[in-house]
Amino acid sequence: MKPMLKRFWAVFSKPSSHLSFGLLCLGGFLAGLIFWGGFNTALEVSNTEEFCISCHEMRDNVYQELQSTVHWKNNSGVRATCPDCHVPKNWTDKIARKMQASKEVWGTIFGTINTREKFVAKRGKLAQHEWDRLIANQSLECKNCHDYKSMDFENMSERGRVQMKMASERNQTCIDCHKGIAHELPEEMPSAEGVLAKLEDMATSGYKVGKSYFSVRQLPLFEDAALSKEGGQLNAATEVEILAIEGDAINVQIDAWRKTKGYGRVMFEDFGININEGFLTKEVAQSDEFMEKGESKVDDLTGLPWQKVSVKMWMRNASLTDSRETLWQFAKTTYDTSCSTCHNQPAENHFTANTWIGMFNGMLSFVNLDGDTQALVLKYLQKHSSDFSDAKH
Repeated sequence: MKPMLKRFWAVFSKPSSHLSFGLLCLGGFLAGLIFWGGFNTALEVSNTEEFCISCHEMRDNVYQELQSTVHWKNNSGVRATCPDCHVPKNWTDKIARKMQASKEVWGTIFGTINTREKFVAKRGKLAQHEWDRLIANQSLECKNCHDYKSMDFENMSERGRVQMKMASERNQTCIDCHKGIAHELPEEMPSAEGVLAKLEDMATSGYKVGKSYFSVRQLPLFEDAALSKEGGQLNAATEVEILAIEGDAINVQIDAWRKTKGYGRVMFEDFGININEGFLTKEVAQSDEFMEKGESKVDDLTGLPWQKVSVKMWMRNASLTDSRETLWQFAKTTYDTSCSTCHNQPAENHFTANTWIGMFNGMLSFVNLDGDTQALVLKYLQKHSSDFSDAKH
């Protein structure tokens, strides 16, 4: 051991042309410390809100929009700054994001968005890049603060509770539904509130017992007339028959099919065809109180057992229309305008109802549609697919 230490010291203390090897190593170590310290200091400086708004493009546009949102001012006094949402906490992801940001520096130098008009024209492309990033990382920056496990679903609105529980079960990305939560949406993209208002405008009033209607959007279902206990969710454009009306609540019957493998929570319009009518909570799906069971058949194509059911649930006395054609006209217009950006969209009868699910989901990453519109357009495509059309494509 002692001879080895002597040899090491001899090499370490051996002089170079002018300085010892040990001194060179020590100098390199100190230089490395200084470089690493300087690099991390510069990195942290670039992760501050002051740095983000140091250029007028950000300060005069998105920063002004942020200040009018709940992320800036709220009852709890908790504020989300630019880096909280746009800079990953993980070190490797952070460095990758910094490398991507080099293009933003290039844009600043050459004035790509140096005026309000240029920024607005580019907003859609800039927003899509950020949405794609948040979809790819499961909205990690959002979930640093908004954790599904910490949410009190009972204190949410009816609609919010149903949607958030469903999102929690799927571990869905936040940005799927919450685009425009901190900044304005691109001008060519309608807000979710605007689309919802259009759908609600299609609803009729003065519902009558014994008559059938169609849901204009996704609607919560309840076990009781007091609308106090959730029972599931009705999908858009689903047919219901009104059995009774009690104040603000209506009792409806949904005739559907379900796959009996598992809990059988999802309702489908017809045997062997995956046209979603809605879903039930596990308790309702397993209870005979809300469901009459009919014939059972096995799908020869998949080998899965199916069962015909009539489900009786309560819902709010609103958001139904007696004309499904009105909903189809809205869905067709949306499909024609939103789904032809990248290429000529296929004709509705080009695919079967079941094939449309995968095709439509593949298109969603290239368009911006809220959940209600997605559900309505998909059902429109399925109901006008080759399974229901005599026309040749």
